[in-house]
Amino acid sequence: MFKVLVSDPISDLGIQQLHDATDVQVDKKTGLSEDELVAIIGEYDALLVRSQTKVTEKIMAAAPRLKVIGRAGVGVDNINLEAATQKGIVVVNAPDGNTIATAELSFAMMMATARMIPQAYKKTTGGVWDRKTFVGVELRGKTLGIIGMGRIGSEVAKRAKAFGMSVLGYDPYLTEERAEKLGVTAATVEDIVEQADFITVHTPLTNDTRNILDREQFAKMKRGVRIINCARGGIVNEEALVAAVEEGIVAGAAFDVFTQEPLPADHPFAKHPNIIVTPHLGASTVEAQENVAIDVSEEVLNILRDQPYKNAVNMPPVPAVVLNKLQPFFKLGEKLGLFVARMAEAPVTDVVVTYSGELMELDTNPLTRYVVKGVLTAHLGNEVNLVNATHLAKSRGVNVLVQKTATADNYKNLVTVTLKTKAGELTLAGTLLAGYGERIVKVNDYPVDIAPEGTLLLISHTDKPGLIGKVGTLLGTRDVNIASMQVGRKDVGGRAIMVLTVDKHADKPVLDELEKLDDIDKVKELTL
Repeated sequence: MFKVLVSDPISDLGIQQLHDATDVQVDKKTGLSEDELVAIIGEYDALLVRSQTKVTEKIMAAAPRLKVIGRAGVGVDNINLEAATQKGIVVVNAPDGNTIATAELSFAMMMATARMIPQAYKKTTGGVWDRKTFVGVELRGKTLGIIGMGRIGSEVAKRAKAFGMSVLGYDPYLTEERAEKLGVTAATVEDIVEQADFITVHTPLTNDTRNILDREQFAKMKRGVRIINCARGGIVNEEALVAAVEEGIVAGAAFDVFTQEPLPADHPFAKHPNIIVTPHLGASTVEAQENVAIDVSEEVLNILRDQPYKNAVNMPPVPAVVLNKLQPFFKLGEKLGLFVARMAEAPVTDVVVTYSGELMELDTNPLTRYVVKGVLTAHLGNEVNLVNATHLAKSRGVNVLVQKTATADNYKNLVTVTLKTKAGELTLAGTLLAGYGERIVKVNDYPVDIAPEGTLLLISHTDKPGLIGKVGTLLGTRDVNIASMQVGRKDVGGRAIMVLTVDKHADKPVLDELEKLDDIDKVKELTL
């Protein structure tokens, strides 16, 4: 008989399947202190929490039977993941349970901005009967731009189609085939910015998505566009949005998330007549609360019964003998995945990982997880972890293939990551060099020797005398210091790449200037 402790208020309906299981005993004891939990946790096989219970190392140390900790929700900040991993305790969450709730809120916000419902309500309940001020727009026939076509973005698209809207969708992993299935047009952020009547964002907050809608983007938008953010604060530059509303570019906006929460009373959004705000209600429905409890209960049952599970957020235990040999390559694998993914400018369809040399004799599954995590982290940020990486790849339509070969190009070991995209293939190879650590030794077909760290400038160019000097001079005059430089070429005077490690971020105008130099084709900044 498995014993499950529920230590936070969780929907009884959501955990009904645990109560119904003949091999499970459920005890619900909420509001316990750390010491109170320590005193009783030793008799339990599973622990279910929301956000109130802080699952500390001390609690886990007193839990010799504990196999799984279930978080009825998404965030796991209240659980010590490192301690759980060291103890071999699986931590699972419920990332899908609030999908519909958030999608419906996003659509409700879109309708509220289109018809100015909160503003009309406030004026009417204030005793003013004003029909002339609140002339809105219809959704039918309008173009909706969705930035982020994951679970929530896809649900929003379905609803938009039902309302007769045309949908433009952007996602780094959105292929033409998947877009066709969803009934949307695959687009770039630039396309959405220039063409959409409504724009809604549904991405994680990463370096790539932070301020993805900023002053430059607002300046290109249609006058009268409406902006929705029920994803993460910081994806839309809030100051730039207010300015765009004041200039008449943006007719209205609706936000459920903010860079600072709770929303400060003096925030420009708080009293702006054309901006609707709600207090982070994305998952606040009865059904969503039940769904996350149902999802995590199912995962807990699967783990207790040694059945497959998918939503773990920590690394499963790896045999010590394998871990000792693979661990030095973990950082390299993740950096290779991140680097090559940041190079890509078209949707990724396949990730091919090739292990050469002595690595071919090992079970490289744990290392592959690091590679895939790096690839997906480039666009999905903290949503990706070592356990869900391969599952997320599959759900995004990205195939992961592992190959092994004895040939390692004169290296003891070599890890090669190839991304197949609609625009072609990108390849990166790396190894560990004694005394130097992780090194990238090949970018596409060009031999290099690069430490995968810091801020890098990847420059595609023609091999011509004097070009390196021009690049160095331009960066110097723009106060961008070069820490190291590598040039890779196959033929004298032919195609080549230049990889610079710089001491600070280079602004877009600087990158544009570099790209205008004769014989330079493309400049891309990569942060690792």
